[in-house]
Amino acid sequence: MKIILSGYMGSGKTAVGTLLAKKMSFRFLDLDHEISRREGRSISEIFKSSGEIYFRRKETEILKDLLNSPEDFVLALGGGTPCYGKNVELLKQDPGSTLIYLKASLMELKERLFKERDKRPLIAHLDSPEALEDFIRKHLFERTFYYNQSDQIIGTDGKTAEAVAEEVLKCLN
Repeated sequence: MKIILSGYMGSGKTAVGTLLAKKMSFRFLDLDHEISRREGRSISEIFKSSGEIYFRRKETEILKDLLNSPEDFVLALGGGTPCYGKNVELLKQDPGSTLIYLKASLMELKERLFKERDKRPLIAHLDSPEALEDFIRKHLFERTFYYNQSDQIIGTDGKTAEAVAEEVLKCLN
């Protein structure tokens, strides 16, 4: 069984995924960390030196690799993973996988991300809550179509990672 968590950055994929994996006695994987580990460089370095197209190809290659693994795991995707190439199709067609969209509202994402923007290269340059809101709004507009193709959609607003992990467990049974 492979539990795949999708959603925008700040939606709780890593926090929920870590808890979920522990509860299920599965390994937790983060796709961006896996790419970085296999490439021997950070995601920022990959984008800077090789470009986004190279990154997206690697992302799909490693995603396919993981889906073909016989191992059970919980995987947190990158926020854009389902939106590129045929990734959403790969995820939907894998018989052992369940794709779950952790859905957070624009306002919730803005609140969560503004506090930690220095740790996120994609939004570190946004110096006001308004600029961040516009940035998130644009991405959500582009990505929601892909996120909504998930097998399950779980709202995360106002919930702890523990509560969301419990909700995911319930929908898997």
